[in-house]
Amino acid sequence: MSGYFDAIAPLSYDPDADGLAFRAYDPDEMVMGKRMADQLRFAVAFWHSFGWEGGDPFGGQTFERPWFPANTMELAEMRANAAFDFFKVLRAPFFCFHDHDVRPEGASLGESRDRLERIADIFETRMAETGTGLLWGTANLFTNRRFMAGAATNPDPEVFAYCAATVKACLDVTHRLNGENYVLWGGREGYETLLNTDLGAELDHMGRFLSLVVEYKHKIGFKGAILIEPKPQEPTKHQYDYDVATVFGFLQRYGLENEVKLNIEQGHAILAGHSFEHELALANALGVFGSIDMNRNDYQSGWDTDQFPNNVPEVALAYYEILKGGGFTTGGTNFDSKLRRQSLDAEDLVAAHAGAFDVCARGLKAAAKMLEDDRLEAARRARYAGWNEPWAKAMLEKGATLEGIAAEAEAKGLDPQPVSGRQERLENLVNRYV
Repeated sequence: MSGYFDAIAPLSYDPDADGLAFRAYDPDEMVMGKRMADQLRFAVAFWHSFGWEGGDPFGGQTFERPWFPANTMELAEMRANAAFDFFKVLRAPFFCFHDHDVRPEGASLGESRDRLERIADIFETRMAETGTGLLWGTANLFTNRRFMAGAATNPDPEVFAYCAATVKACLDVTHRLNGENYVLWGGREGYETLLNTDLGAELDHMGRFLSLVVEYKHKIGFKGAILIEPKPQEPTKHQYDYDVATVFGFLQRYGLENEVKLNIEQGHAILAGHSFEHELALANALGVFGSIDMNRNDYQSGWDTDQFPNNVPEVALAYYEILKGGGFTTGGTNFDSKLRRQSLDAEDLVAAHAGAFDVCARGLKAAAKMLEDDRLEAARRARYAGWNEPWAKAMLEKGATLEGIAAEAEAKGLDPQPVSGRQERLENLVNRYV
């Protein structure tokens, strides 16, 4: 309808194609009892694909799109239609959006809400036409200067109230469009210096805000999951949602660990000093895994570069943890990725996503084969086999005491000797699959 992608035919699975096609991603291929499309649940990020103009900290716009700068409703509507034309080319199962991405801000909260609803009218029509669903919606509470000192953690209560109204409007639209999740990313929920920060108050305010969102979710009957996306830094010096462990501790403190799950991004995991698979494994162990953003950082840069995934071994280890935990339920694989500033053409946006789909498909299949062959899990079980002994289990039971365990260790004459962890052999084993 926008005309921008008219020259590009919808992509199909064709391993031998010379042009734009999926070479590994076959949506109907069965992987561990599900269609590949249902295992991966791909989503396109509206903001990077249709809102980002190609700027970086040292240079301005490089992309020329007919809907830029999308500062009127007419341009925003053109952009919305262009996005769905793209989803149709890509056969994308889902998309994700922020309110700020899809409509220009109005002169008042009410006008901004009405504009969002007007764009949602287009989304609703085009979703029915294309079959593309909404993986999640969210509110942008970090770009406008009013959020420079935070959103829910802002020292000004008027900002807290403004954010509550904004999130309510976004959650209403997400619910209306049958979104499967709602995400809160605290881009500026943190601080630059403790010299002007009441850290305890800000955490309490953020905890109360999240509780209000959860209460409203139940009030309106929204069945999707509420997700928090961890990130350690950037734009603030220290963000309260640093990593999976930090967010889980926050949720426990405010009694929300059974209400809120996590949207985990590969690039954010690296910024926190972790591997992606570590964050996924920990979220599954703690029962808070929800969804992922599949993008990567440049390992030579110390900031969030949001590049499309291209490393099959890394992706395979991520999907290994996801599949081991039971796979996605309401979550999916969102490409929170953006083109490089020199990739100017419509075909570049299609090629980037098609290649990312293929990388993830290869990683998924490798992960599934590793799980089905059971060699990694067998090695893990063997390493911990001693804990199956009755005396070992007894140490973990409620009646066990430190002095009792100490006495038994002495009576047994224990002198444990180290056993090889066989790391290199396991790494070699993984490389046979990827």
